[in-house]
Amino acid sequence: MRQLVKLVLGTLILVFSGCTKDFREINTNRNNPTSVTPDLLLSGVIRSTMNQQVSEAWSIGNLVAQYNAKIQFVNEDRYLWGERNGIWNNVYGNYRDLQNILTQVGSNTSSPYFGVCLVLKSWMFAQLTEAYGDVPYSQAGKGKTDGLFQPAYDKQEDIYNGILADLKRANELLATASGPFSGDLIYGGGAASIIKWRRLANSLRLRYLLRLSKQKSVNVEMQAIINDPTNNPIFTANSDNAELRYLSAAPNQWPLYDSRVGSFDEIRLSKTLSDRLTLMNDPRIRVFGRPTQSSVSAGSPVILGIPNGLSDVGALAYNGGPQNVSRVGYTFACLVCNDPGQPAPLPDAPRALLMTYAELQFILAEARQRNFISAGNAATYYNQGITANFAYWQSVVPAAYNLQISMPAGFISQPSIEYTGSENELLAKIALQKWISLYFNGLESWHEWKRTGLPTIVPGPANLNNNLVPVRYIYPLSEQALNSANRTAAIQRQGVDEINTRTWLFK
Repeated sequence: MRQLVKLVLGTLILVFSGCTKDFREINTNRNNPTSVTPDLLLSGVIRSTMNQQVSEAWSIGNLVAQYNAKIQFVNEDRYLWGERNGIWNNVYGNYRDLQNILTQVGSNTSSPYFGVCLVLKSWMFAQLTEAYGDVPYSQAGKGKTDGLFQPAYDKQEDIYNGILADLKRANELLATASGPFSGDLIYGGGAASIIKWRRLANSLRLRYLLRLSKQKSVNVEMQAIINDPTNNPIFTANSDNAELRYLSAAPNQWPLYDSRVGSFDEIRLSKTLSDRLTLMNDPRIRVFGRPTQSSVSAGSPVILGIPNGLSDVGALAYNGGPQNVSRVGYTFACLVCNDPGQPAPLPDAPRALLMTYAELQFILAEARQRNFISAGNAATYYNQGITANFAYWQSVVPAAYNLQISMPAGFISQPSIEYTGSENELLAKIALQKWISLYFNGLESWHEWKRTGLPTIVPGPANLNNNLVPVRYIYPLSEQALNSANRTAAIQRQGVDEINTRTWLFK
């Protein structure tokens, strides 16, 4: 018996000693890395956030700004909005990866990654606060490092101050940045991209300063940027546009390219957009919408939108049915969203937008018109904005589509477009052309309308929001359980958590 016990014990010792040999190597999954280099993290953040821009524009931004309208499942177009968590989840999810980049960079503020992360962080949190109002900011993303799993909601004013400070710092740090820099899906990375990120940082500063102008004087800060182009470079041409160019091969195609045709065709051209562009004889209407299928069959192609905010029955029956309502522009279509006789659209034609040179020109036009800045001429900025937007769409829309969207002779001298009139008329003209230039750029047009009320948005006849255009998203319902006390404090400070409560920035 004693010999048997010794034999068993000896066997167990051999077994366990064999199990511990090379234990770490055997149990390490080399296909599941525990750390990722900054370039891979950066490309992931850019791809994710820019795809969210497209998604947010398609699902809400283009509808509330009345570029597009719905003919089926029309709740969003009637302002029956529940929680919309896309931006919330996207920003906080990607902010973790920005923090991981900064952790790897450490105190090396001369690394291009440091400044670029500040630019992206600023843009991401601007989207968040402009959609929701007060949100976690200064304590955000500190669960892992500081054990802060229930971050306080910062005031929108404080968030905006942080955004502007970070953009200013990013520009200054990038001015002397050096070292490896790749994973940049917007400007291509390398040393040559640094100046473009600086231009983006300062152009975004001008965007957010103008948006802040209802609440505080921004003259000094805007003028300081404009007066010193060497130290504060801004966009100089369409080549500086901050955009994600898609590829022809999956999975990096236009995000709507693999949509179901039925889902794609629920959304059509808005009558608001088609009417405004038709009155101006604006050929850009061919970018945003297609001739109705019935008019093409009849040999007299015409582009006609549908009013926003119709009921389910009314929307589907409008003008005799979907065959008599224009589909969304061919450039933005899905694989099988081509009209009869057309080849499939190109999967890499459209782009995801962060900011464009055209938008900057309209910012400068308004700033000059309102005397926020003293440099330049408002009419020149305005005309350059229109010209740049035409040139942008000419570069985006494939020549094979033969849409003929070049600016017609005398276009800018039309009475409805020429930079003449009263102060209010001039500001309305700037707002209208800026609105056109912001097509498919996330929620930017909505935020601009909340600031200016221009161009006019009239709720549809079957709207479900008491004839009010929504001005914010409600907080994610998960916050009631996960961060209740801080959410409650924000609501007490900001106002009831509903889509009609104006936040500080837009009061």
